[in-house]
Amino acid sequence: MEKNENIEMITGDPKKAINKLSLPIIASMFLIFANNIIDSIWVAGLGTEPLAALGYITPLFMILVGFGNGLGAGGNSLISRYIGAEDKHSANNAAIHNLILSVIVSIIITIVFIAFMEPLLKLMGAESVLSYAMDYGFIIFSCTIALLMPPIVGGAFRAEGDIKRATVPIALAAIINMILDPIFIYTLGLGIRGAALATALGPFISLLMMFYWIFVKKDTYLSYDFKDFHNDLNMYKDILVVGIPASLEQLVLSVLTIFVNYMLTIVSGPTAVAVYTAGWRIVNIGMLPAIGVGTAAISVAGVAFGARKYENLRVTARYAVKVALIASIIVCIILNVFANQIAFIFSYSEGSAQLEPLIASFLQLMCLFILYVPFGASAGNVFQGVGKGTISFVLTTFREFILVLIFAYLLGFTFNMGEFGIYCGMLLGGGIGSLICYACIELYINKLIKGRDNAV
Repeated sequence: MEKNENIEMITGDPKKAINKLSLPIIASMFLIFANNIIDSIWVAGLGTEPLAALGYITPLFMILVGFGNGLGAGGNSLISRYIGAEDKHSANNAAIHNLILSVIVSIIITIVFIAFMEPLLKLMGAESVLSYAMDYGFIIFSCTIALLMPPIVGGAFRAEGDIKRATVPIALAAIINMILDPIFIYTLGLGIRGAALATALGPFISLLMMFYWIFVKKDTYLSYDFKDFHNDLNMYKDILVVGIPASLEQLVLSVLTIFVNYMLTIVSGPTAVAVYTAGWRIVNIGMLPAIGVGTAAISVAGVAFGARKYENLRVTARYAVKVALIASIIVCIILNVFANQIAFIFSYSEGSAQLEPLIASFLQLMCLFILYVPFGASAGNVFQGVGKGTISFVLTTFREFILVLIFAYLLGFTFNMGEFGIYCGMLLGGGIGSLICYACIELYINKLIKGRDNAV
């Protein structure tokens, strides 16, 4: 199999590959989350109710994002395993299957989300801000194909080690949104609809850029020539075996957010939801180093698994946790020290000024959640890389839904600790679950090495 510089990097030293892949991914993710933060900042200027509406739409939006990232992980895993096995023809065919599947899923999700958005919002307790939530959500979910396809196509680029093309278009979309937000929301007077339009327009441009590289310039390592396409249902299946569980992981997180929003609505009302919406977005930014390193680990783990270099698989898992944990500790300290200054950006208007001390207190407590992420994220992504998406999903569900939700309910309601108890329960459940996840990936890799050695 002919190789270029990117392929040599992805099939070489796992530590160097993770370092080279993770930094652009983290930078791109930072822009994406900064984009979400800026949405909240500009919408906060409209008052507490629009900001709370954004909080109710966020779990549904993250389900959409989860499908994109999940299918991207599925394509990444399959393609990288073929690259590791030095089977370029199958890698090319898998990339085309990945593209076709993304179009089909985009159409299905658009229909389902628009049809069921209103009853879902009512079920979540958003009646008091329903009109704002519907205005924002209808625009977002009408543009599903533009929001879903870039991360899926980007997964194929990451599989071949072309991290620049995987991240630049997505980062550009975030920058476009940042520029358009104030123009659409205030200058054109579109309010929360303007925030949705700005969010949707950027990804359209990034998708066109990706299509230019693939179908016009045609200088990618993987070939998307449909003359060489051979329809293989097993390839769709292999992508979905990783992609669906990875997508459902985000669904689990979004459902958890829905439950947390509902519990907070009971104990404190829409104000608590607004605080959680703003503060959790900052915490999500703090998770980026761990998530970025974990995303890089999918490609590296897939190549190592395809080449049956299981020692490299162990290096990938351990090095990913080490790098991500160091970065997470630094981020946690920064968020704790500058909590008040960060909280101010969500409470600069007269209508949201009362949120500042509440958001600051939230950040000082919940920044501890960031310290657990390297263990769970790295383990889950390595499982995805080797094609064990179901295991990753089960572990994520156990960690983020069962444990977190149970402890949040127990401390918040059973022990009558209210809002503070809900947050402490999330910390306790997440910490225990993440450590269990990492223990599972170590056991799995040890089993692979022993099985190979015994076979020899």
